[in-house]
Amino acid sequence: MSDLEAFRARLCEANAVMNLVGPASLDDFWNRHVFDSAQLLDLAPEALTWADLGAGAGLPGLVLAILLKDRPGARVWLIDGLAKRCRFLESVVTALDLPAEVIWGRAEDQRLSVEVVTARAVAPLSRLLTYAHPYHQAGARGLYLKGEKAEAEVAEARAVWQFKAGLTVSRSDPRGRIVSIGSLRRAP
Repeated sequence: MSDLEAFRARLCEANAVMNLVGPASLDDFWNRHVFDSAQLLDLAPEALTWADLGAGAGLPGLVLAILLKDRPGARVWLIDGLAKRCRFLESVVTALDLPAEVIWGRAEDQRLSVEVVTARAVAPLSRLLTYAHPYHQAGARGLYLKGEKAEAEVAEARAVWQFKAGLTVSRSDPRGRIVSIGSLRRAP
């Protein structure tokens, strides 16, 4: 809890100078950000290695790294294309001594082997799967936090991709969905 509170304080401070999350969402930090991110662990309880694409404010990646901190072998890669966001992420990882690594670059250019690839508020699913494709090819399962249009995004993505999908109602907001993706490949 102390690490999550330290993350909250650092996020509030950084958000005042760069827009990492909507300022109003900080009032509901614990449900909107922490619980929303943490619920992913229930869908992959044995997973130790995660990649958070478009990590931004560290949601869900930093929350996952905090919750996995005491598990041997845990590692979360936080990947983002903006240097200032990476500096923020790195400052939190260092200050809290988290099992995480920050990568400044394009998600689709990385060649990491992880058990789970995740993202929140990055892009529509059809484009997000382009970024995540290398991780899926290496055997990762996708768990993507999506909003109330998740079903439409899945249908749209099927025009470009073939995959197995499952939708789980978000416990932090019943309008949201967690889209689980497996067996991803380009549609013929």
